[in-house]
Amino acid sequence: MAPMPSPKQLVPFYDPDEFEEFVKEWVPALEGKYTLVERHGGAGDHGIDVAGYLSPQRLEGEWHNYQCKRYAAAVTWATAAQEIRKMFVAAAAGHFTVPSRYVFVAPKISRSLPRLFATPTGCRDKFLGELVTTRDKVVADLDAGHRQKVSDLAAVTDFAIFECVDLDEMLALHKTTAHWAGRFPFAPLDRGPEALVPPAQHGERETRYVQHLLDVYRERFPAAISSLEQVAEVADADDHLKRQREAFYAAESLRVFARDATTPAYFDRVLEDVYDIVVEVAGRSYPDGWERVGAVTSVAGTVQLTPTILTPFVETKARKGVCHHLANEDRLIWCRKGDT
Repeated sequence: MAPMPSPKQLVPFYDPDEFEEFVKEWVPALEGKYTLVERHGGAGDHGIDVAGYLSPQRLEGEWHNYQCKRYAAAVTWATAAQEIRKMFVAAAAGHFTVPSRYVFVAPKISRSLPRLFATPTGCRDKFLGELVTTRDKVVADLDAGHRQKVSDLAAVTDFAIFECVDLDEMLALHKTTAHWAGRFPFAPLDRGPEALVPPAQHGERETRYVQHLLDVYRERFPAAISSLEQVAEVADADDHLKRQREAFYAAESLRVFARDATTPAYFDRVLEDVYDIVVEVAGRSYPDGWERVGAVTSVAGTVQLTPTILTPFVETKARKGVCHHLANEDRLIWCRKGDT
């Protein structure tokens, strides 16, 4: 089977709409203070493809513009200047305030463009000089008064607002979002789940599976255990509970990671893969619930998982812990009447 194309190979083949959607996905990672990120691309967009708003006033307050250019060739000053003219014409006409940041986003950026943006005063002088002679219809069709407004607005604007983002930067930012896994399901992640240590006090999500385990300990040690507090007084039960809690939190770290860095569906896939195997093991006859827990969690540790972006991070302990996530949903019950 041929290898899947890398994200860097795929993105340049996006059509303009898909490229704008891709940009919209990673913009929040660039600036966490946005109150809203919105696509504007299309006819009559006045040069706004993706807008990031820093206040509820949106285009009438402070905002950032992300101008998306999905071209085969690198974006040059000629292309950038045309978009900048469009923005100033619309701003001078009162359609919106000048953005405090204007970012050109493209798979390819000419080397000269970021160098020009690196000298804001020189860039502004170049823009103003070309504004006088340009044949660009967006400016050439203006009456003299409106054209002067455009020139005056550009003259008082700090051109440090203009910058570029290339494909490598885009992908690095996109990888920090939950959209990455859905858009590039076969691309590896740089980091995995953060290990979670069981807290001294049982968490809210532990109530049900711990109750199932307490039933096991009551059944196994009827003379010594009738409550959760007594588990600590029986060494075998205490050690067993500690191991089960460690396994639960190993799986919990996967659940949180899937929710925040990929998609919850990938953890759900792990749950179903484990359940489909262990449910048969759980259904057999055992002397007691203690033996059932041992048999089921042992098998769970060897389950073959459906390949997803999450699979490489699902270690043996986490597979065992998935059993307790299933017990939280009462899909696995350890103590059953009729056990022999």
